[in-house]
Amino acid sequence: MGSAGLARLHGLFATYKPPGLNWKHLRDTVEMQLLKGLNAGKPPDPEHRVHFLLGPVEGSEENELTLTATSVPSLTSHPLVRGPEFTRLKVGVGHRLDTQASGVLVLGVGHGRRLLTDMYHAHLTKDYTVRGLLGRATDDFCEDGRLLEKTTYDHVSREKLDRILAVIQGSHQKALVMYSNLDLKTQEAYEMAVRGLIRPMDKSPMLITGIRCLHFAPPEFLLEVQCMHETQKQLRKLVHEIGLELKTTAVCSQVRRTRDGFFTLNDALVRTQWDLHSIQDAIQAAAPRVAAELEKNLRQMPVTQQLPDPGQPRDSAGLERCKEH
Repeated sequence: MGSAGLARLHGLFATYKPPGLNWKHLRDTVEMQLLKGLNAGKPPDPEHRVHFLLGPVEGSEENELTLTATSVPSLTSHPLVRGPEFTRLKVGVGHRLDTQASGVLVLGVGHGRRLLTDMYHAHLTKDYTVRGLLGRATDDFCEDGRLLEKTTYDHVSREKLDRILAVIQGSHQKALVMYSNLDLKTQEAYEMAVRGLIRPMDKSPMLITGIRCLHFAPPEFLLEVQCMHETQKQLRKLVHEIGLELKTTAVCSQVRRTRDGFFTLNDALVRTQWDLHSIQDAIQAAAPRVAAELEKNLRQMPVTQQLPDPGQPRDSAGLERCKEH
């Protein structure tokens, strides 16, 4: 495979991170599988060198010796001597998922790590499904956290939950306009709002652009959340706050990312597909869409949004530094 296989690895692809797996372990596993695939190809033929070997002269009865030029393989290039051809591969990680969360995790290989930076600056939204349980409160907002309180929830209805979600979405949409620093009276801002392209200028708190209830069967409920600049802990805390607004308590039992920018669950490679050929195919299939979507989002943003302050620190939940693997 060698260099030809490496050339097809520059780009972005999505994986599915199962719950309980650390994102660093996923990245290292993918890197190991890629190196294994690159080194599994047939090694090149060894180089040959000319050696002069001492030997008897043919047809001589007096045992005369002579030097004969002979081509012999050079062992310095043999795989058992020099080791594998590829020993390290730079794999970058996009918007991270904590250990308890699952879903779409975008990785970049080689030059694809630069595209992760473009994704970060585009401030693309992400979709989550968040599952909650009414009637309990824990110290970390998770179902398996230390229990602090139990409450009743018989008074909670789907209508009350929908009203709370509508208020949350409205307040966050106002915050999105504020952090975008756009004058909504201008034609440019109006057209961006119609196309749903309003984005914050730089760092901001978690912003929810859409939230709705997909399933309600007390004590369980399932939310679909569209947001940006979030962490999974903030989404769990959101469930807790919704419980308080409903005059009860609630814990989060699942956080699952279903979309990261232009990558969805349909694009995500499961663990059995973390091999060289599957990743190469995924990168090549996604490349045209990645280029088109990034160009569209970065071109249609205000100039001040395309060129953030180089000294501005990035969100801790953002990109993995390119210097790391």
